[in-house]
Amino acid sequence: MSVVLGSDTRTKHIRKLYLLCIVCLLFIFYVSGSGSLSGYEYNLSYQTIAATGQFPRKVWQTWKVDPLAFEERDLSVARTWIQKNPGHRYEVLTDGNDLYYVETHFGPTGLNRPDIVDVYQSLTAKIVKADLLRYLVMYVEGGVYTDIDVEALRPIDRFIPDRYDPKDLNLVVGVEIDEPEWYDHPILGPKSRSFCQWTFMAKPGLPVMMRLINGIIKWLEGVAYKQGVSISDIQLDFDEVISGTGPSAFTEAILAEMSAESGQTVKWDAFHNLAESKLVGSILVLTVEAFAAGQGHSDSGNHNARAALVKHHFHASRWPVNHPRYNHPMYGEVEQCNWNSDCIREWDENVKTFDALPKDEQIRQIAMKEAREAAYNDIKAKEQEEKQRQSEE
Repeated sequence: MSVVLGSDTRTKHIRKLYLLCIVCLLFIFYVSGSGSLSGYEYNLSYQTIAATGQFPRKVWQTWKVDPLAFEERDLSVARTWIQKNPGHRYEVLTDGNDLYYVETHFGPTGLNRPDIVDVYQSLTAKIVKADLLRYLVMYVEGGVYTDIDVEALRPIDRFIPDRYDPKDLNLVVGVEIDEPEWYDHPILGPKSRSFCQWTFMAKPGLPVMMRLINGIIKWLEGVAYKQGVSISDIQLDFDEVISGTGPSAFTEAILAEMSAESGQTVKWDAFHNLAESKLVGSILVLTVEAFAAGQGHSDSGNHNARAALVKHHFHASRWPVNHPRYNHPMYGEVEQCNWNSDCIREWDENVKTFDALPKDEQIRQIAMKEAREAAYNDIKAKEQEEKQRQSEE
């Protein structure tokens, strides 16, 4: 038995076939023209988030190697994100595939930002590269970024308290350092107030992320020009990293975005001694306990608190070795005080007294200090040798 289609029916079938052909051709165009679907994926992701109003269910980390080669220490911490968030995709960008990711999404077939690709490719300062990469990923993909040494204590769904609608939010951050008493301190001042950037959550395509990225590119180019070297050869100390790409840069960008969204200048005072989460514009700020519990300062509480969402172990935070803090020849690093007011005041007073001494007296005191330290180290080395000898016997 055969069925003869009427002219109207045939016309409808032809139109459907025609539309299908167009879709196929567009698909082939994306694949053949770019070698990937990066632009398509970005637009689809952005449109999907815009339609649902939800944050992408993704967890991003960056590290030297992929999870198959993780040390047990890193693996056990990373596993907490998967165990507590089975509905989220988990991905790690590594030293072996990060450049490909940046080229794919910011090269000619992606967002066409060759300046970003060039700067990223030129960077040799690993911590600066890691800072920049997290912002690039969050701009393209969104979701949760978290450092490799951060443990998930609670599911990501707990990041947003029930009283907030995710559709009204674009960014979720937590307080890290809240010590504004030291805002005018010559060393601690710029670090005395900051949002945490070892863990945060964002929707893709946020202008604040791109402004932060653009600011970093401009800053790096300025540093290279000032030092008279290429970006690959720039030298940065601890404070320059913090202010240029780290928490201080992150915080300044967020405060500026809050000010733009609210129509009034937003200062750190709005988050000092924050007792509960606070929404400014589309940015939700969580208390210090959320992402930065257990620091021993900023009234950060401990990891047993219900408000504590993650635990930063700091075992991967060795970058200050290559970007040293200011170290006074007699009294060391003021950061060793860990924001203890009495300790900081004593350090300041000692440094002030020392700097007022004649130069030859300063040299004499430094020599005596170095001699004491050498003698102490010699005693400890001999004790270690004796323990080793006894264990071998």
